[in-house]
Amino acid sequence: MRQRPTRPRLLQAMLDAFSLPDLRRRILITVGILVAFRFIAHVPLPGVDPVALQELFESNALLGMLNLFSGGAMRQFSVASMGVYPYITASIIMILLVPVIPKLQALSQEGESGRNKINLYTHWLTVPLAAFSGYGQLVLLQRAGAVGTAGLLPTITIVISLVAGTVFLVWLGELITEYGIGNGISIIIFGGIVAGYPQLIQQSFLAKNNPLGLTVYLVIVLVTIVLIVIFTEAHRRIPVQYARSVFRGGRMYRQSGSTHIPMRVNSAGMIPLIFAMSIVLFPGIVASYFDTGGGIAHTIVLWFSSDTELPIGAFYWIFYFLLAVGFTFFYTMITYQQQDLPGTLQRQGGFIPGIRPGKNTASYLSGVINRITWAGALFLAFVAIMPFLARTVTNVQQIQLSSLGMLIVVGVVLDTMKQLEAQLVMRRYEGFIK
Repeated sequence: MRQRPTRPRLLQAMLDAFSLPDLRRRILITVGILVAFRFIAHVPLPGVDPVALQELFESNALLGMLNLFSGGAMRQFSVASMGVYPYITASIIMILLVPVIPKLQALSQEGESGRNKINLYTHWLTVPLAAFSGYGQLVLLQRAGAVGTAGLLPTITIVISLVAGTVFLVWLGELITEYGIGNGISIIIFGGIVAGYPQLIQQSFLAKNNPLGLTVYLVIVLVTIVLIVIFTEAHRRIPVQYARSVFRGGRMYRQSGSTHIPMRVNSAGMIPLIFAMSIVLFPGIVASYFDTGGGIAHTIVLWFSSDTELPIGAFYWIFYFLLAVGFTFFYTMITYQQQDLPGTLQRQGGFIPGIRPGKNTASYLSGVINRITWAGALFLAFVAIMPFLARTVTNVQQIQLSSLGMLIVVGVVLDTMKQLEAQLVMRRYEGFIK
């Protein structure tokens, strides 16, 4: 019998994936939708001054964050300028409203049908949020001279085009989720971030006169990526036992089975960094409209700017660090309360060995989630200030790397690999992980 040639495990897994017709179709659909997204990102809206637009993005950090979610489309003011950011905002708002509004809380406990209704409400909320965001974006660019002024009808046309671009990208993301591989919205964001990496490589060549600093910078980036992988996959296993009754030979027997609850160290994901960055940039953005080169407005701009020289510039990053820690606890506690793990265990007849059901179980799980959240919060806070630490230690100022972008890219890659792994394991192929 002919022996199968030996290849690297990752390469062999990819070849096995493409050898399966349905899995190959899913991969090609995902790649094709990403290509379509990149074409859409280059369809411009009328009246744009490219030079003024580039200068505006270089001086406005908030627009840089929004450009991250649009995949670079906002920098060109295309129909996909807002990306899927309004949908993400609507999703976060719905997550925060579920424990507050009784009707939404009841829907969240109705299983898949309830989640589908909440998802429908999220889509409806996306449209007005996209309209307001699109109009605000247009007015901001017009005041900065990057887009020519227009009358009522052209303004309405541009806003409708921006809303249509956002809704279309959300639809593309849902197509990937249903017919492709991975979470579609995350992959759309991933595609936009990766599309900007060639520019980062070009920026790194500008720092070639500081080879030692550039080397240390790259080492810090690699260490950060390793930490992101470790903390994304890290979880605390809580042992759980279930008692069940089995009827055999006319008698009832009690049997017990054991399993565990995996509680992630970083269960909040990237959401706390989005909250923290939005808040830390907001005062500086508002004050910049009243900045005349001096006074309180100019002071606020300096204190809330990421590019201000030390020691004043450190305030921005310290504030960012503390907000990341705080929002990690806030978001983790909200999602934990929505899951209602103690109540679910009690309804399913499960219990934690050595812990009484009810209040004792709730107190125990709350204590565990509080302790492991400290590790996740400090990790996210470190990732948030990593660009500042890297630039300060290495004195490399040319590379503008986004820690939020790194977190998204690594998380999407890990999630997509897991889904490919699951597809291969179902077909009795060896996957990426032994």
